[in-house]
Amino acid sequence: MNIKRIILNNIRSYKEQEIIFPEGSTLLSGDIGSGKTSVLLGIEFALFGLQPGQRGSSLLRNGEDRGGVVLEFEVENNNIIIERTLKRGKTISQGYCAITINGDKREISVTELKNLVLEILNYPAEFVKRQNLLYKFTVYTPQEEMKQIILQDSETRMNTLRHVFGIDKYKRIIENTSILTSKIREERRLMEGITLNLEQDKMELLSKEEELETKHHNLISIEKELFSKTQDRKKMQEEKDEVSKKIKEKTTLQQQIEKLKIIVSNKKETISSNNERIKELKNQVAQLEKFFFDESEIKKIEAEIGVRKKERIEFEEKNLQIASKIHSLENQNTKNEEIKNKIMHVEICPTCLQDVAPNYKSNVLNKLDSDTSRNVRQIQELTLEKQAVSKKISDIDSEISAREKRIHELNLLKIKIEGIKEKQSNIKKLEALNTSLEKDMELLLEHNKILEQSISQLKKYDSIFEVKSKLLEEALQKERMAEIKVAELKKEIDFFSKQTEELREKIRKTREVKKRLDYLGELENWLSQKFISLISFIEKNVMIKLKAEFSKLFSEWFSMLVSDAFNIRLTDNFTPLVEYHDYEIDYSYLSGGERTAVALAYRLALDQVINSLLSKIKTKDLVILDEPTDGFSEQQLDKMRDVLQQLDIKQIIIVSHEQKIEGFVENVIRFKKERGVSQKDSTSES
Repeated sequence: MNIKRIILNNIRSYKEQEIIFPEGSTLLSGDIGSGKTSVLLGIEFALFGLQPGQRGSSLLRNGEDRGGVVLEFEVENNNIIIERTLKRGKTISQGYCAITINGDKREISVTELKNLVLEILNYPAEFVKRQNLLYKFTVYTPQEEMKQIILQDSETRMNTLRHVFGIDKYKRIIENTSILTSKIREERRLMEGITLNLEQDKMELLSKEEELETKHHNLISIEKELFSKTQDRKKMQEEKDEVSKKIKEKTTLQQQIEKLKIIVSNKKETISSNNERIKELKNQVAQLEKFFFDESEIKKIEAEIGVRKKERIEFEEKNLQIASKIHSLENQNTKNEEIKNKIMHVEICPTCLQDVAPNYKSNVLNKLDSDTSRNVRQIQELTLEKQAVSKKISDIDSEISAREKRIHELNLLKIKIEGIKEKQSNIKKLEALNTSLEKDMELLLEHNKILEQSISQLKKYDSIFEVKSKLLEEALQKERMAEIKVAELKKEIDFFSKQTEELREKIRKTREVKKRLDYLGELENWLSQKFISLISFIEKNVMIKLKAEFSKLFSEWFSMLVSDAFNIRLTDNFTPLVEYHDYEIDYSYLSGGERTAVALAYRLALDQVINSLLSKIKTKDLVILDEPTDGFSEQQLDKMRDVLQQLDIKQIIIVSHEQKIEGFVENVIRFKKERGVSQKDSTSES
């Protein structure tokens, strides 16, 4: 990883500042409080965002609502630009996030960006949900934090180092194994309770299977009995059906006798009816023979009707003429009234336009009244005449009606006289029909006697039917009882089968539980006696190897910074142990420069061990040292040149206010602070 540039916008004491980072060693120089460390915090924020417990107010410039960082760096020939912003609301939170890889820009979430950066830097997956410890202990560690890890209690230090080395998984494995064995023991206790009655269940299953087999044998016997009862019932049913057929035959014969009786009765009624009809027809013939019919009388009456109809037509025409005259006179009177009304209101003549004299009006009105009176008298005379004519027409109609009625009576008489022969023929037909009906009745009565004899022979089957019905009912009852026994036994067998199957399934599951119980017992023993010991052994050996390598590197770096009179090594819990002329010296009794040397040596040794252990991470070629010479003597400052040369890293960024360090590095970037705003000094050199 090679950092190329960073842009700080409203970050801590910066307003707007771009800083270019060359390759090689670079010193960020300036007075205390000039803003050097802010640049390092900006780099860390750009890569990983706000860390758990870190407040946005520690980065966003006071009084500003928005700020941000743009960081450009290179990883394996891939040019990457990260943009992050901060915004002020109720709290200061992260806002816009974007990443550009080789010109391809994407806007993503805070979490996605952090995960992507860890992927680009090839940090192990287990560090995704943790704080950026690998970065802190391999790239940038504030000097005070490194001193703090040395001063921590041994257990906290070991947990931190396990975390950084990525071997805390062994401790987690042991802890999880203990939890697992505890759960296994709990599960075993439950399983032991389940398998407690296994042998008893086996004995019960054997007993139920024997009982079930007995019931199956009994079922076969009862089913045979049912088959026998069913056959007996079928035989009784067949015998009853045969008797039933005879009874049905008797019933059919009785129905035929009833039908014969009805037929005979009908024939008797028909003969009686025919005799009545014959008697009636003979009487009608005798009556009609008394009458005499004259054809000329009808013609004479028809001629009289013709004459009267002509007279009626003449009177109707006369009546129509009188009505027409009456109507004409009434119309004339109506017109006279209209003329009178007009003349009474006329003052000027419409023709000559002269005044109309009253005497003239009077003369005209008198004449009109005279005409109207004369017309009224004529209407009255004509009305009387019309009434007389109407009476004559009515009289003629009465005469015509009487004559037509007489003609109708004569025609009826004619028809009746003509029907005497037909009636005589009908009398003969009815007498012949009666003779035929009497012969049929004789035959029917003979057939009836034969049917009665057959019925008499079939009557004995009534008592036989009753006997067969009782026998069939008894057979049915026995069959039902056998069916009930079979059904009850089958139900018992089903119930026992289900119980047996359930018990068999219970035993099967219990055996599986027993098998699982045995397996869990073996697993618990293996985990407790072998696996935990193995993991502890592996962890111990890994820690011994790490401690040996770490202690060697730590001693080498420390010896470069401090005189040969001091000897330093690590204890088993990675605590620095300083000896001076074979006497142990407590860390708190060391001078400030010596404590800084211990912390720096610890930091550099830790860096090398982690990079060696995690050889594929992409931050191996970058080291950032923040005030690494705090409290150094002039002699120790001179030794920093050897340290920097020994590091042999592509890019080293050092933050220091020591002017002497400027002679040890390839590039110097100076910072100053004016009126509360940090900025890069134009006198920076490369």
